[in-house]
Amino acid sequence: MNTITDNAALMRLGALLHLVDPTLPIGGFNHSGGLETFVQQGVIADAGRLKEYVQVQLTQNWVYNDGAYVSLAFDAAAHRDLAALLALDEKIGAAKSAREIREGSFKLGVRLLKIFARHERADILHCFQTALTAQQAKGYFPLAFGLTAACMGLDKAQTLYAFYYNAAVGAVTNGVKLIPLSQMAGQDILFELRTAIADAVAASLTPDPEWIGAATLAADIRAMQHERLYTRLYMS
Repeated sequence: MNTITDNAALMRLGALLHLVDPTLPIGGFNHSGGLETFVQQGVIADAGRLKEYVQVQLTQNWVYNDGAYVSLAFDAAAHRDLAALLALDEKIGAAKSAREIREGSFKLGVRLLKIFARHERADILHCFQTALTAQQAKGYFPLAFGLTAACMGLDKAQTLYAFYYNAAVGAVTNGVKLIPLSQMAGQDILFELRTAIADAVAASLTPDPEWIGAATLAADIRAMQHERLYTRLYMS
């Protein structure tokens, strides 16, 4: 075995694990993405419905929205294309119709960049940081994620899988708390979602421009209704 090659691969794996670490101090655990509204309305009340919700998010929402944005940001960063990143940032903001979702996304993205930009030397990352400071961009989370991953030299398919897995874990964890369900039920759902996550990766490696930003009306409406819930555990 080539020790140098093995060490480089292990370091890339470590960088990817760090990027999706749920303990990163960016506040992701504070957001349910409208799931809390679904639960309070009785639409999602058991493990089967929670699994169905996450699977629908994977196949009909994230793959055309945040997952596609991660993919496009990764490509733009790999080509050092700041103009493409700024245009994508504007498109993401326009597509996120619910205020809580939109504000939550750029807060998470800015916090993620603050953590990793101090240690990554890629020019494109620091150029985007400069644009943020100049208020030329918001820094939405999927863009920040794809940009950072590309600057780390990570594999694109693995980056997308990690992103979708992280999103699925967040939704399942929130659902387990809100419904509530046992921790084991949540783990069973994650086992059953592996194929759906892999399919989402394949679908978003090269996003179809005609489908980017496709609306998910039920989720968007619940995200808007979340602002007016009488009691809330989550910020979105």
